[in-house]
Amino acid sequence: MLTDSLLNDIQDINFSYLLLVQRLINEDRVTAMFRLKISEPMADMLASLSVKQLGQLSRTNQLLCRLCFDAPEQLLRLTTDPREQGLGQTHAALLMASVPTRSHVQAG
Repeated sequence: MLTDSLLNDIQDINFSYLLLVQRLINEDRVTAMFRLKISEPMADMLASLSVKQLGQLSRTNQLLCRLCFDAPEQLLRLTTDPREQGLGQTHAALLMASVPTRSHVQAG
């Protein structure tokens, strides 16, 4: 029963995430590509998917979104840094911006 509940939660998160991705792309494509770390062809594909296709894509047992931090040290720096709130947010944005896009990660 717990497994079914977790699977339903994953699928709900996936669907919500995909809807958010489409909204980001449609509202500000360049910023969305930067924030999502996706290529232009991927942005084109995601923006073109129908709600039915998003639903089909979301019905998996794997999360479609993932943390952009590969090293635990990056996360530790963000959660234990005693900087002023405003500077902490800027620091987090800089750290996340330094993570390469997925297309560059796969090519390299």
